Parts: sequence; structure tokens; C-alpha cells
Amino acid sequence: MSHIITLSDFIMERQAEFPGSSGELSRILNDISIASKIVARDVRRAGLVDHILGSHGDMNVQGEEQQKLDVVADNQFIRVFESSGEICGIASEENDDFLAFTSERAQSGKYIVLFDPLDGSSNIDCNVSIGTIFSIYKRVSQKGSPATLEDMLQKGTRQVAAGYVLYGSSTMLVYTTGHGVNGFTLDPSIGEFCLSHPNMRMPEMGRIYAMNEGNIHECEQGVKDYISFCQEVQADGRPYSGRYIGSLVADFHRNLIKGGIYIYPVTNQSPKGKLRLLYECNPLAFIAEQAGGMATNGTERILDLEPHQLHQRCGFFTGSKNMMEKAMNCLETARAKA
Repeated sequence: MSHIITLSDFIMERQAEFPGSSGELSRILNDISIASKIVARDVRRAGLVDHILGSHGDMNVQGEEQQKLDVVADNQFIRVFESSGEICGIASEENDDFLAFTSERAQSGKYIVLFDPLDGSSNIDCNVSIGTIFSIYKRVSQKGSPATLEDMLQKGTRQVAAGYVLYGSSTMLVYTTGHGVNGFTLDPSIGEFCLSHPNMRMPEMGRIYAMNEGNIHECEQGVKDYISFCQEVQADGRPYSGRYIGSLVADFHRNLIKGGIYIYPVTNQSPKGKLRLLYECNPLAFIAEQAGGMATNGTERILDLEPHQLHQRCGFFTGSKNMMEKAMNCLETARAKA
């Protein structure tokens, strides 16, 4: 029987990757694993318990209808982060403003966490895979004081860790601290995340593209050109397969494993894009790059974008290196002709 490496063991073995940290970042990652186990339990019971399935009846700051499990997951992660003592504040996709924790212990924390508690929640009622996305930064405000907006509005290049939890046929936690990407699968028999996907690498080439093609006529010409390229019948393996789940974590995870490209561009109706830079694009871009892939907004590298608002949106292209380079070439060529 092969040796089982739990997430806790793995994090402890990698302590040297966290310069300037005396265990705080390790404890935050363990706290995230605890909260995600609770959310995973609730996801599995979603069709059985009244307070979990269906609409909550409120709209979030994005103007999207909150699902009951959105609120359950958001509250669960906030409780864990507030009690950790390592985190001075958080910002969540589900809340209008950031939250600065008030306890003396929390205000001495070095870190802040930005997160989407339940990405793809509109799919909950359909039993489709959903996920949690998180991003960890060192605070820039003075230690011992309340967290500030400046702490939250940091470029993606300043992330010290990022990851996601996929609640699917199995529950997986995938994360990076800037030293590669590793994936852990929850073993329900022992209640532990166990290393199942060490040193994850995104194939440089894939045969899958993921996009909501119902919006294709709202997109710029370069996007249309790239989708046409994907659909051509050629000896190089095209046409590619169109696979769009509509749950970002699930689409991203599949492409990380098998190779592919994910496209959620700006459109005429959404000229600033739809996905959130801080809660979705930055953490997934960090993971993509650490796994050998790429992530841009169609023009610039995602991690170089300067955030100005908590709920800032942007276009998002991410995936296998060769497919991304071809997509960016299509965009540049079309813009040069325009």
C-alpha cells in the first residue's frame, strides 16, 4: 500500500516555501480545508435539507440571485477566517464591502483572504459541479490596526497563495503558493484531503474549448475568428470539442487536467466583462501560470491588472499555452485589421 500524504502533512513539509511566515499561512490553508469539508457535506445534502436547496430570495452585489447554499458557504468561511487569528480581514463576492475583523488577535494577523464561497451556484439545483475559489495576500496596512480597502485591492502578482475546491464526483482542493500546483482529494472514510495530483501541469495543447457560444455575436471579431478556427475540420486534430459546463471551477479544472482553453470575453452587453478580477480571475490565473498555462483579459496578463474596485470585472481567457497563444494572435490580427 502506497504511503498516504494528507494535506496537513504536505503543508508542514513545505513550510520552507513560506519565507517570513512562522506557520500562519499553513494554518490558513488548513482552515480553508476545514471549512470546505463542511461545505462539501452541505453540498451532498443539498436535495435533502430545506435551508440549503433553492433561492435565498436576495440579490448579491453583482445583481445575481443568491442561492441558499451561497449564503451557507459564505457564512461558514467567514466564521473560520474570523476565528483563525491569522487573518485581519476578508472580501467575498457575496458581500458589498470588505470585512475588517475587530478582535485584537485578528487585527494582529498578517493576511487577508479574497474568496468566492460558491462559484457556479446557479447550477446547485441541477446537481452540477460547483466550487470555492480563494486568494491569500499579505496585508499592506499596519499590523495591529483594522484591515483597509488598500489591503484588498492588490495586484494578482502579490498573491502568496491561491486555490479552489471542486465539489464534484469527488471533492478536490487544488492550490499553489508559487511553487507549482498540487491537488488533494477528500477521502470521506478518514475525513482528510490526501495528495492525489502532485505537481499538476496543464498540457501545452488540448482539444477542448469552453465558451458560452450563445453570446458569440456579441463578441469582438477576434473571438469569432478563434472559435471558427476551433471548429474547422483539419488534419491537425480539429475540430476541437466544445465543452462548456457553465461552472467556472469545473471548466477550469477539466482544462487543467486534460488541456484546453476557457473563454469568457467582454461583449457588447458586458463591455467590462462578467467575471470578477479579485475573486475568480486572479486566483485561477495564478494557478494556470504555475501549471504552465496562461491567463489574460484578451489584451493584458491578468496578474498585472490593477484593481480599483472590490467587485471589478474583466474579460477572461485562460488555458493551455499553445491554445492561448493562438487565441491572442486571432485577437491581435482582427484588431489590426479593424
